[in-house]
Amino acid sequence: MQNTVLIIDDEKKICSLLARIIELEGFKVFQANTGKEGLKILAANDVYVIISDVKLPDINGVELVKEIKKIKPYAEVINLTAFGTIQDGVMAMRNGAFDYITKGDDNEKIIPLVYKAMDKAKLQFRVSELENKVARKYDFSAILGQSKTIKEAISLSEKVAGTDTTVLLLGETGTGKEVFAQAIHYESLRKTKPFVAVNCSGFNHELLESELFGHKAGAFTGAIKDKKGLLEEANEGTIFLDEIGEMNLDLQAKLLRVLENQTFIKVGDTQTSKVNVRIIAATNRDLKTEAESGKFRLDLYYRLSVFSIELPPLSQRKSDIILIAKHYLKEFANKVNKPELTMDDHFCDLLLKHNWKGNIRELKNVIERVVILANANSITANLLPYEFHAVELASEGDMMKLETVEKHHIDKILKYTGGNKTETARLLGIGLTTLYRKIENKDINS
Repeated sequence: MQNTVLIIDDEKKICSLLARIIELEGFKVFQANTGKEGLKILAANDVYVIISDVKLPDINGVELVKEIKKIKPYAEVINLTAFGTIQDGVMAMRNGAFDYITKGDDNEKIIPLVYKAMDKAKLQFRVSELENKVARKYDFSAILGQSKTIKEAISLSEKVAGTDTTVLLLGETGTGKEVFAQAIHYESLRKTKPFVAVNCSGFNHELLESELFGHKAGAFTGAIKDKKGLLEEANEGTIFLDEIGEMNLDLQAKLLRVLENQTFIKVGDTQTSKVNVRIIAATNRDLKTEAESGKFRLDLYYRLSVFSIELPPLSQRKSDIILIAKHYLKEFANKVNKPELTMDDHFCDLLLKHNWKGNIRELKNVIERVVILANANSITANLLPYEFHAVELASEGDMMKLETVEKHHIDKILKYTGGNKTETARLLGIGLTTLYRKIENKDINS
């Protein structure tokens, strides 16, 4: 990041003299004699600090600050004037100027000001880069797949993202509902504000109410001080309510109030709190059927489902399985510092035959495990859990071999972990007690 400064002044001699002084400090300096010329240089170069005269032939330097900020929001502007006024100074600062000084004072003040402005501009640039990196990580390009069903879901999400409309994401567990919620948020006008996710199934009724709405000190045993709820934490941003179908009817009534007028009452409070938040909800249940049967508030369902998006399971997008597997293969290989890995045909064939009840989450976990187990550059079918091979065995009418396959796989994982049964159970996705029972029943040498 080079220290670059742009000077905009219609008096060429003053512009050149100031440029020379700043260049002696080691800065790279661009010069312009009009506002239009300055904006053109700014758009084409990495400039962090702009020193602009207030009286320019084509634009007032105070107004120019706003145009500069549109092109380079992180850049800092120092306004110079021959006849400073309080009104111009106030307006310059409101428009985002770093400082406003009178010519004649600039010989003593300008260099320290440039250094301070440069430090602030570079910090703001790094923050901006990090924010952009986060946004890229969570935008719609991060959603993998080329199948018609996933493209339709992405298209609907892109259309609703730029609005404040409430969204209801529907789909099986592991289909990527939170990924879609994040993408909608980061493509919205609220993208610079908080994104807060809460799993409604992870709390009991009382705790979920306190987490969502907050509480006042003394509201219940252990409430020793006031606490902000997640709705307040998400103010001006987005709150994602996963597994909304698990929320009980009393809490649903309070949530309905938020949707209707953006107000709520904290636990133990008598005053109404106001919030500005967008709600995205998700469920793997048939919420409409549950609402019609009285298990979910019908009025809340209609408010949540203003814009519903169905996320397809992997069983409906088989053509995406290998694409997603390759993505995670590369990701996990990089994490464990392994060379580039490839999947052989038999391995891919078994992936396509699997039912994937856990959807993308299950596929991701399987790929992580095979990357850990791989000893060569090629990922082969024998690295897959035994249930993947059961399909082939069943088709051959030889289910008796299933026991052998399972025994072989457990033995392989035990050897990989050096006999560590806790780690073996974790990799197999079973309980430690279950592992001990299988070892005993199958007479595995542990």
